[in-house]
Amino acid sequence: MNGSLHSAAKVMDIKLKRGPAGLGFNIVGGVDQQYVMNDSGIYVSKIKEDGAAGLDGRLKEGDKILAINGVKLEDRTHSAAVELFRTAGEDVELRVQQKLPHMNGPTGSGPEGESSVSPLGVMAAVVGAAALVAFIYMRFQPQLRKLF
Repeated sequence: MNGSLHSAAKVMDIKLKRGPAGLGFNIVGGVDQQYVMNDSGIYVSKIKEDGAAGLDGRLKEGDKILAINGVKLEDRTHSAAVELFRTAGEDVELRVQQKLPHMNGPTGSGPEGESSVSPLGVMAAVVGAAALVAFIYMRFQPQLRKLF
C-alpha cells in the first residue's frame, strides 16, 4: 500500500460497540510512522473477522480513519492515536475515508464463470514449454540419431 491514496474516496461515519476483544481492528500510520507516502494519517491495517468492526462489515483494510468520537487524528503520532482508541469508551464513532477500488485494471478475480488467466501468461507458458522442448531436443539429438 505504500504509495499515494487513490484520489476518489468516500467519507462515512461508522458507529461500533466495543466487544470483548475491543474494536477488532489494527491501525498503522501517524506523523512518526507514515504508512502512505506524504500522508501521516491513521489507516486500518487488519480487520479481525469476529471483532466488532468485522461483524459490522463497513470498515475495510486500507481505510483512513479521520476521527474517533469527534477527535481528529491528523498530525498525531501512532501511539497518541492508539491511546485515543484505547480510551474511547464502549460506543465508538469513527469518521472514515474509504478508498474506492481501482477501476482501471484487473482486480485478480473476474465475474463468475470468467477465467482469470491472462492471455499473455498463457502465451509465456507456451513459449517456455516450446523452449524447453527445443532444449531437450538439441541436447539429446546426437543420442537420438544413434538409436535410429
